[in-house]
Amino acid sequence: SITLQNNSLIVSPPSDSWEHRSLHGLTRSLLANMVIGVTSGFNKELDIVGVGYRAEKAGDKLVIRVGYTHPVEVAPLPGVSLSVEGANRIRVTGIDKEAVGEMAAKLRAIRPPDKYKGKGIRYVGELVRLKPGKAGKAIGKKE
Repeated sequence: SITLQNNSLIVSPPSDSWEHRSLHGLTRSLLANMVIGVTSGFNKELDIVGVGYRAEKAGDKLVIRVGYTHPVEVAPLPGVSLSVEGANRIRVTGIDKEAVGEMAAKLRAIRPPDKYKGKGIRYVGELVRLKPGKAGKAIGKKE
């Protein structure tokens, strides 16, 4: 049950069973995210790394050029807004944490970071470990 007392929401489970305890934590987290979303909002930033890779706004849609033969147009989900800072940074903002995360994941899935060169769309601060490739295999071999 959810009650409002002294400008704070109180979530209390009906019993002490493990199902009610787990749902109690889920309900509390969802309510906290709703309050944070309405007061300050959520945002995620993505970097586009690669020569010639860029993004631009066209109306409310986002046009991304990341090495395909055609530009990729992306329409934002309801309740989410997309903005471009410079040519290589995309900001996803909204009040629903789930929708912001889903939109950012869809944008990243267009061209995930490459394992060998590091090119692609990544979250700001995401660490991409680069593999050595064929040359790394030949260096360790002794003849």
